[in-house]
Formats: sequence, C-alpha cells, structure tokens
Amino acid sequence: MEVELICENREKFMDLLLLADEQEDMVRKYINKGEMFALFDENLVSVCIVIEETKGNFEIKNIATHKDYQGKGYGKYLINYLFEFYKDKGKTMCVGTGESPLTLPFYEKLGFKYSHRIKNFFIDNYNHPIYENGILLKDMVYLRKEF
Repeated sequence: MEVELICENREKFMDLLLLADEQEDMVRKYINKGEMFALFDENLVSVCIVIEETKGNFEIKNIATHKDYQGKGYGKYLINYLFEFYKDKGKTMCVGTGESPLTLPFYEKLGFKYSHRIKNFFIDNYNHPIYENGILLKDMVYLRKEF
C-alpha cells in the first residue's frame, strides 16, 4: 500500500469523495483546502482531506473508501497514517460525522472520543435528507483524538 499527497487535479477524485459527503457543493467548500491524501493498493482505494482548523488542531473533512474495498481495513490504515503524519505538527485530530451505528464505532475503535455536536447540521446545510444505514442524519457529531 502507498499513500500519496495530492496537490493538483483534486477534482478527479470527486466521485470517490461524494461517497462520504454526497452533496457536491459541500465538498467544493473544502476540496482545495488543507491536504489531500490518496491510498493506493495497486488501484485507488481511499481518499481523505485534512484541514488545519486552528494551530495544531486538524480535522478530517472527508474520508472515503471505494465501495469494493470497504470493510477491509483501508480506512483504518489511512487514518493511522494520518496520525503518524500529523503527530509532530499538532496536538489533536477531529472528525465530524453523522450519528450512525456505522461510522461512530469505526472512529471510536481508532481512539476518537466524543467532543461536541452541532444540532441540525445535516438538516440546515444539505438540500435533501441524508440517510446512513436507514437512519436520518440530523446532528453533526464531533469526535476528537489527542496525539
């Protein structure tokens, strides 16, 4: 496996990014900010965008794994890579996600802990209802991990 830092032509990853954030105008707000990483295992497997929100505090804005590779440890591998990449550059990594039994346990197993929530984030910021695993997402739940 190889992780590459993507500096140009980020738009070519839009289809994959839309797996994790399904409204294109929302992705466009951050696609060219921060650092973008792509994980390859012969083929493109996962992508991730990380933004330094405040000095030493990083946020995973999007992490997406191609459907054919989900559930095989690639997302975990990429996040652990990010922890190593940023550990000397900051103090915390956070991620905002929907309150879903698919995503919350994934991040918790990687050491993220509940930080806070933004009420009605998905209702107020998306032009259509967002469902994950049959659950209507309302609040954005933020999780945080100290380096």
